Amino acid sequence: MQTVSSHQAGSSLSVMQRLRALGPGIMMAAAAVGGSHLVASTKAGAIYGWQLAALILLVNLFKYPFFRAGVQYTAGTGETLVEGYARLGRPYLWLFVALSAVSGVINTAALTLFSASLLSYFVPFDLSLTVLSSIIVATCLVILIAGHYKALDTLSKVIMATLTCATLVAVTIAVGNPVAVEPNFNAPSIWSVAAIGFIVVTMGWMPAPIEISSITSVWLKRKAQSEPINAKAALFDFNVGYIGTALLAIVFLSLGALLLHGSGVELKQSGIGFSHQLVGLYAATIGEWSRYLIAVVAFFCIFGSTITVIDGYARVVSESQRLLREQTEAEAHSGIAQGWMMLISVLALAIVAFWTGALLTMLDFAMVAAFVTTPFFALLNYILVTKHRLPPEVTMSKAMRALAITGLVYLFGFLAVFVWWKWLM
Repeated sequence: MQTVSSHQAGSSLSVMQRLRALGPGIMMAAAAVGGSHLVASTKAGAIYGWQLAALILLVNLFKYPFFRAGVQYTAGTGETLVEGYARLGRPYLWLFVALSAVSGVINTAALTLFSASLLSYFVPFDLSLTVLSSIIVATCLVILIAGHYKALDTLSKVIMATLTCATLVAVTIAVGNPVAVEPNFNAPSIWSVAAIGFIVVTMGWMPAPIEISSITSVWLKRKAQSEPINAKAALFDFNVGYIGTALLAIVFLSLGALLLHGSGVELKQSGIGFSHQLVGLYAATIGEWSRYLIAVVAFFCIFGSTITVIDGYARVVSESQRLLREQTEAEAHSGIAQGWMMLISVLALAIVAFWTGALLTMLDFAMVAAFVTTPFFALLNYILVTKHRLPPEVTMSKAMRALAITGLVYLFGFLAVFVWWKWLM
């Protein structure tokens, strides 16, 4: 892959160039809008109304430089962030690959089970969650292995377009049919000790774990193998995907605020239970016909995350394996990423089939591990894009550096709050 030429970087983009550029950023959005949006954002609206809307936007703003770093570094150097971590030292790469492998399996298991439960809405006969999960995984693998990157690229655009349209329709309907607030209802305040746990978890994973930035850089490099990279086009694609996820978070928060806040309904604790509760409440509030509309929104939200997580984690783990073996791209086996896709999927299905009861514990472990390491990987991303001489179009500006430093203060501060809340309070 070549770095961006000055001609490419300096030229303006036509509408067709912008449309053709869409790919890795949209795939990142599809990976991000899973549980953090459907469950966390909607619950935020259901519990606290509109109080967390500004904070969600601020969190997305503070994390922006570190997710953007994946595009900057890859477009400017021709290398992925994973290769950048390897240049900083093997311990960083070992930490990254360990976190990615564990997170990949556990997140795939959770998203697969989540997708299977929502798929049951559209199956006219009873099937076990294990069978439905197998159908989900088999569908993902067929699309990824038979269609390769191009299939995922196309599917992600379809999923995000469908999800965005269906969610906007749902919110528009909800605006005209808001829930009746119970008399004497007092909304809980976000400025209380009781709210810390929910806010820390929600904000920590909004819009996604930081390792998604490395997945985006791997997808960008893969896309560049079939067409030249243009810095402006790559950043446009990233901005569309990232800003889209931030706005969708507010849209899902709106669903919770309009349909559930002040209703007196006790919210289910599990993500699966809450998603089914949301579908049922929507049907009860607006009409039975709307049950399938919100079910489609929920299913595409989670299925899109499932297929992109399988592909993304498999690619970064296979890339890490190549670098740990000190192999060139020509020396590495071309099917190694597909092998990791199969392995991650099989292990995820095994968890669904035999250890479903332990899945919440595994998810808690994965969440804590990812949350604790997020500030450090954000710092690594910042170091990578500031220590290398990059083309002007992808060089970090003074304003972006200031935002990044503010973001680092936020991330390490949130980590301190999380440690206090989780283990010291």
